[in-house]
Amino acid sequence: MDTTLRPTTTGSALGTVRSKGATALVPARAPDAAAGAAESTAAASSAKPAALRRSSARIDSGLQDGVARAQQALDYLERVASQLENLKGELTAKLAGSRNGGAVKNRPQLDTHVRQLARTLAARKSEGGGGIDGDLQFTAQPSTQRFRIRALDIDTLQQNAPQTIAFSIGGAGGPQLSATVTGEQTNEQLARAIDRAMAPLGVRAGLDGDGFVFSTAESNWPAVKDSIAVSGIGRVAAEEVQPSLAPQQWNTGAGSDALRQSLREVVQALERVHRSQSAASSALSSANVEVTQAQTPPPEVDLAAEDFSAAAASTDYESLLALSSALVGVSRERVLALLGLR
Repeated sequence: MDTTLRPTTTGSALGTVRSKGATALVPARAPDAAAGAAESTAAASSAKPAALRRSSARIDSGLQDGVARAQQALDYLERVASQLENLKGELTAKLAGSRNGGAVKNRPQLDTHVRQLARTLAARKSEGGGGIDGDLQFTAQPSTQRFRIRALDIDTLQQNAPQTIAFSIGGAGGPQLSATVTGEQTNEQLARAIDRAMAPLGVRAGLDGDGFVFSTAESNWPAVKDSIAVSGIGRVAAEEVQPSLAPQQWNTGAGSDALRQSLREVVQALERVHRSQSAASSALSSANVEVTQAQTPPPEVDLAAEDFSAAAASTDYESLLALSSALVGVSRERVLALLGLR
């Protein structure tokens, strides 16, 4: 509980009033008819520091996580973009040489760049800040892992309708949630029914060109991939959807067709990286605006400084005792950190 030091006489002595507000040293005033109004003002102002502390706590948690995620993503994406540009130049030069000379000339540096990019992509989960998925797309939320459950085939489910299928994650005894297959649902309706059933388990369901596709937070993927069970089927295998960019599978020593395909993949990846860089920059800018808006309002800071200065001008023993008690544990570094919020 903080201490508010308030004068009780017209002299320099300071009285003590305890409240939940921040420490404030108020210059001497005579106890007159305005005292009640002054106490009401002090009580009203004491609510503000509590609100500011809540704002600060918010900055220290989710907002700071978002800022860190965006900053790490930008650093990582910059490296990926640079390596993709190098690969684009090497592939273009090799294709140009094949057109001019009639044969694809060997460029050892191309293989070096391919291996470098493959290592960088493999380190995405540890170095990308947790906001970049396997396709190099940035989101403000933690990245997700997409996967398939081969046992869940749309045609098979529809043919065996009507039926109810239940899902669980975490082995026997875990929560089971069910979805009803009526046989009259469209593929989209069936996917939504399964999505509603699996959402409380931290798994979402959708559709793509190959059927059902599921997703979960990458941090949750190790716990999910080996523990999904479906009623009537038992434990099912969850297979990762491989990222679209896989340089380790390229054959850069092959003919022109393979090189052109690799070049197309590099160009498409560069476009995704540039979009992700814009998204991460926007997220970082928004976070900076939110931090600025959440800072301590200048009027309250100025008032506290004036009160402290007025009290510090007094040289009697009680004032000096109150000042020294209030300043215990206040280091130079803490003062500089607080001034940095201005």
